[in-house]
Amino acid sequence: MQIRKNMEMGKVILTGDRPTGKLHIGHYVGSLRRRVELQNTGEYDKIFIMIADAQALTDNADNPEKIRQNVIEVALDYLAAGLDPDKVNIFIQSAVPELTELAFYYMNLVSVARVQRNPTVKTEIEMRGFSGESIPAGFFCYPISQAADITLFHGTTVPAGEDQKPMIELTNEIVRRFNNMYGETLNECQVLLPENCVCMRLPGTDGKAKMSKSLDNCIYISESEKELKKKVNSMFTDPKHLTIESPGHLEGNCVFIDLDAFCEDSDFEKFLPEYKNLQEMKDHYTRGGLGDGTCKKFLFNVLNDRLEPMRQRRAKYEKDIEGVYDILRRGTEVARKVGMKTIEEVRHAMRIDYFDDKQLIAEQVKRFAEKKY
Repeated sequence: MQIRKNMEMGKVILTGDRPTGKLHIGHYVGSLRRRVELQNTGEYDKIFIMIADAQALTDNADNPEKIRQNVIEVALDYLAAGLDPDKVNIFIQSAVPELTELAFYYMNLVSVARVQRNPTVKTEIEMRGFSGESIPAGFFCYPISQAADITLFHGTTVPAGEDQKPMIELTNEIVRRFNNMYGETLNECQVLLPENCVCMRLPGTDGKAKMSKSLDNCIYISESEKELKKKVNSMFTDPKHLTIESPGHLEGNCVFIDLDAFCEDSDFEKFLPEYKNLQEMKDHYTRGGLGDGTCKKFLFNVLNDRLEPMRQRRAKYEKDIEGVYDILRRGTEVARKVGMKTIEEVRHAMRIDYFDDKQLIAEQVKRFAEKKY
């Protein structure tokens, strides 16, 4: 049997987000900023950005309206961050049914025990308070769904945070098993982590390990200037830094972690000329003599400087919501076209393309024609 492998796709990016709320600065530094940079390199043949509404329903099945309303919010955040619909295809997951079909086939290639060992799944289950038999089957299997998301588009590169590495490992395991069973059809992929290690996972404003919409400890990329200032001023710093003169500690200090992720040397010239760079500021803080209020004011200025262009772009797109839906429609049409071709290849490899297999039909005609009654 000859396998029809889709080789013309070249270098392909597949990434996306669940539309359970607006995107926050953790999303931005974790992958969104990198996506914008990558779209402008010209190194990739195709870039697919998925709004993962079907995946979001795995733990929001009782509240589909939440997902429905937030699809447009995520799309606006994408465009505000600088994703260019002329360079990337932004699409809606549920509108590409081939993803569901491929995930169904993959479920036969992965054991329950293998999914249970996935550390990201364990963390997500714990965060949502699921236990034992209360875990929705769809949510439990979402790593398999993610593998389908990536491979349907022959994704070679997945810009993502550190927490997604186990998902990529499982995807490549599925690819290898499929190819071993059915012939070379799918390609493996690699995760593209943030270049700045601090950006792999920003803590929440409350000091919790992860910025999360469900924990209400986020700074959204669409945050107003007023709300941004309020959130920065309430951020967790160093509980032992009781006076300005006291030596401060950087570990677990949200203000300095965010500065590591966002600030550049040029920001000091604009907003805090007493220092040449962040290291000088850190040194002063750790030896004592620098107050948290000054640090928060500087962080606010840096973040506000980064978010202001996004606010302006978002405001422009908010005035043309029908145009945004057109962008999603066009991106989804492109995604669907690629997905249909891949499913054709997968069915052929698995020998379930019954109506396209002329040889099979001819063999069956001959077999039954020779049957003696």
